Amino acid sequence: MNSGNPSRQWPDLPDMEAIILCGGMGTRIREETETRPKPMIDIGGKPILWHIMKMYAAIGVRHFILCLGYKGDVIRDYFLNYRLRSSDFTVDLSTGAVELQNSGPSEDWRVTLLETGAMTNTGGRMKRACEKARNDTFFATYGDGVASVNLRALYDFHKASGKVATVTSVHPRARFGELEIENGVVTGFAEKPQTTSGSINGGFFVFEKSAFADVSDDPNLSLENDILSNLSTSGCLGAYEHDGFWQCMDTYREMLALNEIWEQGNAPWLTDQA
Repeated sequence: MNSGNPSRQWPDLPDMEAIILCGGMGTRIREETETRPKPMIDIGGKPILWHIMKMYAAIGVRHFILCLGYKGDVIRDYFLNYRLRSSDFTVDLSTGAVELQNSGPSEDWRVTLLETGAMTNTGGRMKRACEKARNDTFFATYGDGVASVNLRALYDFHKASGKVATVTSVHPRARFGELEIENGVVTGFAEKPQTTSGSINGGFFVFEKSAFADVSDDPNLSLENDILSNLSTSGCLGAYEHDGFWQCMDTYREMLALNEIWEQGNAPWLTDQA
């Protein structure tokens, strides 16, 4: 399948944008999203949004458009104070001037924080964001999932396909252990096995702007049920198959699992992008 590790940055990617959907309410993990949007839930002390951006940065992408909605001010505050969070600093209270000292490592990212409305659906958010993209081709993904997807190979696959949109297809892990039974006897047991059939939308898209040319400004449009569905019907949607690690953060249990992987020191969503 399409796999492998990118080993360098490519000169055509730093000018591309990655659009990240960050506006959903995260109702299935309400215990964590009462005070912050789901993309700001931590993995190893950093928001999952940061981990996703690091995936793109590893192949040279440095321009990001974040589609804000529910509790968007939490994301705004995070990036406005990004340098301060890792630095010593002195504040002159008479002028408000801030002097950074021992400034910690920063990123060479340019981040556009785009308000797309608290109740806007995914299609409406993407329509607004793609109008802000400077290039005809751009990456896009959700703000709540990480994967070992070879993003450069995804980009190359998209360009070679001639399609206006490409989605990464993944085989999700089962939520429960899988039993193999023969004649009433358990012959095999797999704890959360990777499914061998059936693909789902794993996010990690590449789009051409033309994919949204005829899309209305209706904020209720769904990216999945309206835009992608229409593209698939017309044969304009490609599928890049990813058989490696993929995990969304829909539940509290999945949040704990991602943190456990991080603590083991070998997070595949970052190590496989280096």
